[in-house]
Amino acid sequence: MKIVGCRSKMALKRYICYFSFKQNMELKSLTCKLAGTLSILFCAIALFGQAPKVYTSGEIYQSLKKLNFLGTVLYVAAHPDDENTRLISYCVNGLNAETYYLSLTRGDGGQNLIGPEIRELLGVLRTEELLAARRVDGGKQMFTRANDFGFSKNAEEAISIWDSEKVKHDVVWAIRNVRPDVIINRFDHRTSGSTHGHHTASAQLSFELFDKAAQKNAYPEQLKYVDTWQANRLFFNTNWWFYGTQENFDKADKSKLLDLEVGSYFPLLGLNNGEIAALSRSNHKCQGFGSAGIRGEQTEYLELLRGEMPKDKANLFEGINTTWSRVKGGAAIQKMMDKVMTSFDFTNPALSVPHLVSLRSAIEKLEDPFWKNRKLNEIDQIIVACLGLFIEADANGSFATPGDSVRIDLEIVMQNKGNVALKGYQVKPSMLGRSLDTLLMQNGKILLSQKIKVDDKMDYTSPYWLRKPGTEGIYHVDDPKLIGLPETPRPFKVAFQFEIEGQKVNIERDIIYKYTDSEKGDVFQPFEILPEYSVYTQEKVLVFAEDRNRKTTVVVKSNTEEEGGVLTLEVPEGWTYSPSSYPLGKIAKGQEVSYEFEINPPSNTSSGDLIPVVSMGGKKYTDQVIAIDYDHIPLQRVMMPASAKLNRIEIKKAGNKIAYVMGTGDEIPASLEQIGYQVDLLQPSDLSLSKLASYDALIMGIRAYNKHDDLKYKQQVIFDYVKNGGNFIVQYNTTGRDLVMPENEIMPYPFKISRDRVTKEEAPITFLAPNHEIVLSPNKITQDDFKGWVQERGLYMPNSWDEHFVPIFACNDPGENTNSGGLIVAPYGNGHCIYTSFSWFRELPAGVPGAFRIFANMISIGKVNKP
Repeated sequence: MKIVGCRSKMALKRYICYFSFKQNMELKSLTCKLAGTLSILFCAIALFGQAPKVYTSGEIYQSLKKLNFLGTVLYVAAHPDDENTRLISYCVNGLNAETYYLSLTRGDGGQNLIGPEIRELLGVLRTEELLAARRVDGGKQMFTRANDFGFSKNAEEAISIWDSEKVKHDVVWAIRNVRPDVIINRFDHRTSGSTHGHHTASAQLSFELFDKAAQKNAYPEQLKYVDTWQANRLFFNTNWWFYGTQENFDKADKSKLLDLEVGSYFPLLGLNNGEIAALSRSNHKCQGFGSAGIRGEQTEYLELLRGEMPKDKANLFEGINTTWSRVKGGAAIQKMMDKVMTSFDFTNPALSVPHLVSLRSAIEKLEDPFWKNRKLNEIDQIIVACLGLFIEADANGSFATPGDSVRIDLEIVMQNKGNVALKGYQVKPSMLGRSLDTLLMQNGKILLSQKIKVDDKMDYTSPYWLRKPGTEGIYHVDDPKLIGLPETPRPFKVAFQFEIEGQKVNIERDIIYKYTDSEKGDVFQPFEILPEYSVYTQEKVLVFAEDRNRKTTVVVKSNTEEEGGVLTLEVPEGWTYSPSSYPLGKIAKGQEVSYEFEINPPSNTSSGDLIPVVSMGGKKYTDQVIAIDYDHIPLQRVMMPASAKLNRIEIKKAGNKIAYVMGTGDEIPASLEQIGYQVDLLQPSDLSLSKLASYDALIMGIRAYNKHDDLKYKQQVIFDYVKNGGNFIVQYNTTGRDLVMPENEIMPYPFKISRDRVTKEEAPITFLAPNHEIVLSPNKITQDDFKGWVQERGLYMPNSWDEHFVPIFACNDPGENTNSGGLIVAPYGNGHCIYTSFSWFRELPAGVPGAFRIFANMISIGKVNKP
């Protein structure tokens, strides 16, 4: 074994980042139809790895108001951050309605302003940001299996790529599970082609399936789990944006619109609705959506699409029974509920517990499993909050592997007075536990410990929608009951059996991991089941520009105390490597060890995947466990294939040193190092004429002019550098107010950034300047160099420019005008200025051969054959 290096725990965390408490409920009435049971899964906002919620008296009373309201809203849009948090917060905290946001996708196809995660990893990050937003505004989160494959020009294309029947199935599934009285679309279903196709598609699906969810012949396989459901009303949440300008909207006829005053102040919460909405929206940090709280009058407008218009146009639920009388047997509950509300003591909420327990007993007798289970979940949380009942199940580590033994520490503290006894507990799914009969004393602490063994065949806790390969448009999910859930359900829970005021009450808690950080205090993480080994290559793309061996490093992390594994590689035909294997020997649990292989490419052009494989005990491990670790979300561990892209390509280059100013984050510097460039990461403050003099090119990372305000003070330095012979390459930026300076000052000559994009990665390319140096030297660019691109050709392309610029290529999506702004070049002094909005940040990390050749030509322009 050749140990190249071992990374510390902190170094591992930094490296991987580059690349709970949960308010659960008992699944009651198992003999009833699974409709009620499944609805509970959607009722719980996932709080995996979050600090336990602490309720004030005002928040408890607010929860009582919600308990007393039997109405549901389903808000529908396409992506994380599409939702109107102001309206969601108003429905939850103003109307007390159970409110869900159905995001058709997880936002996998977007960009990331805070880190390097893209595609599937970005989808996980944005899922967690949505859950963080819902923890603020009080809503609940759902998804379909639709994959955000990138920008779409129209709804028809989006629905087709998504696999229309599957995504329709999922929308109907969502409606039947949560039974909304009111459905609200964020977007207009009548505007296909005028905005993002995903947006319009979300509205079209909601509009089409509004009635279908009530039809028994629609997706009948769902009916063994849920009942059909007919919502009362469907609205479109319109505003001035859909009218083009505020002036147009002010002039528009609003007689057919509901206008809801949503600028309410909620004294029980101490916040205005606009403040809650801003706090919620600000959790979309990777999209740069930090928002300022707005106070005062605010109006939301809703256009009725289906159902009857409310007579009171300021009342969303007018004419819909939202009292307990909508449920058989609910009249008696209403009287009990009224008594609880009027007798509530804000200085001593525990006084309400006897009344709440009686109320709970009445709810438990309801025949309707849907409302029974939903309201039992709510009232159990209220009883726990009134008692100040702290319940925690803490594992002795953040993860375990199949077959491991784990110690679970249990802590129960009743902080208010109450008549409560702990009768026992069970750890699920092992069902280990014990029977007890321990009376809880105020502020008395009960500490228990339980050892469990993880089943040898237990599934890993990686996101369920990533367990098996999907398609471009839809994720693969085997278990139909998981469809729509925001996260993978935790594998281990502890069911605590209490006797409260003489009535049995079962409370479940997910097992979490907690430790104390010297800066942050208590830190909570989800308890995970991980594979025994995680393996990855340090380089995700290996480019061989010539027939010469090169070394690469494979890193193995052990999650087990066992030993005896072997590390090998799988490579494409024609490729070889040495040594043939490494025996792993003893690797401490949590330790990373690096192993060096020499890769020998074929002499001819070739590409394929290098797959590192750890074999032990008849099992093979080929996945990397990637940590997504940000302060605003729980730690996420995601299992992804550990393969690296191998490319043997014919590529030439001129120049050696590159200065790179990172924008919002990309992996292009590492990609350029693959073809032999020395890449130095600089800050805008580093840019000086003397500093830049030694560099062949200065490259701005994606959206650098959206991020670095101080770049506007460095433009003259940059232009002088170009005059002296340097090459200045700027990758795409978004337009308008997002720029830190006027776009006509980014380059020595003016140009205009548009919102134009070419979304078809296979869109035909026209060579506008076939004899230009960028096309001919040092690599002769052909149509083959535009094959194998991923997700898109380009975005935010310029649509006009000064005559000094020369457009090199043109392309377009079907049926649209040609766009020639993907790569424009202008000589300036002895150097060159290049603005390019092709999606290099996707193509180079994906190992697209032609992308490397074209990018090398951009860097090399004016330098070929120069000493």
